[in-house]
Amino acid sequence: MADKFERLGLAIGEVYRSWKAKLNERLRPLGLSQAKWFTLLHLSRFPEGIIQKDLANRIGVEGPTLVRLLDRLERDGWVLRKNSKTDRRSKIIYLTRKAQPTLGEIHKIVTVLREEILSEIPDGELKTTLGVMLKIKGKIDSL
Repeated sequence: MADKFERLGLAIGEVYRSWKAKLNERLRPLGLSQAKWFTLLHLSRFPEGIIQKDLANRIGVEGPTLVRLLDRLERDGWVLRKNSKTDRRSKIIYLTRKAQPTLGEIHKIVTVLREEILSEIPDGELKTTLGVMLKIKGKIDSL
């Protein structure tokens, strides 16, 4: 029984790494590194901006790593950092207008890849898989 659970954890990690690697391969022609497109994609979910610390948690990097990445993204015109009006220690990160057309391309590529990967899996199986994954995530978060 333990072997089955061990394989589950390994499979989750392998699927994530493979999917992300394939996506990186498809997005490389846009001239964005994996770190950059991954950050832009996450930022696109927060049109009202997101606190820098929260962004670091969402993309799974340490604060100093994110600062260096944001320095490059800001220098290249992709993002804007502003001081929070409610907490002077916090920075709010926003996408710029320059990012919008590229985000459209990123979303198209992501959608096509997702459809290619999942096209032969019945909807019921996908719903069950998603439900199980969300339960696992909830349990992890509660520990």
